[in-house]
Amino acid sequence: MIHIILYEPEIPQNTGALIRLSANMGAHLHLIQPYAFDLSEKKVRRAGLDYAELANLKEHSSLDACLSAIKPNRVFALTTKTERYYTEPAFENGDAFLFGPETRGLPKDVIESLPESQRLTIPMIPGGRSLNLANAVSVMAYEAWRQLSFDMNL
Repeated sequence: MIHIILYEPEIPQNTGALIRLSANMGAHLHLIQPYAFDLSEKKVRRAGLDYAELANLKEHSSLDACLSAIKPNRVFALTTKTERYYTEPAFENGDAFLFGPETRGLPKDVIESLPESQRLTIPMIPGGRSLNLANAVSVMAYEAWRQLSFDMNL
């Protein structure tokens, strides 16, 4: 299975869209508190449609609590502060992909806690600042799932 970890997400529509994405690809979605909205908010429900019941969604009080609970093979941080493309690693069943808050990205200490080889970026044209969170997660999650031959039994 693929683990998608949202560290302190801020925009309910992105989280709703990612509930829908994770339900449709069988990924496990983990939300690290605090976040800037309530999961019952209309914006989350609207973006996630009726997929919340189908998604494997877990809330965690901290990143450490999340990692202790899921025990991923490896954690990959997605950041604009590296040169290694998201397509370079060979992903494995049980890997986790960590994404930061929409307005500020992952904290420096979280990024630096991971080996350089587990810090990934999605390329953009020069001057591009960042992608929308839901879009970035979709790109990364589908690359990992593609590498796993779109296995429906993960």
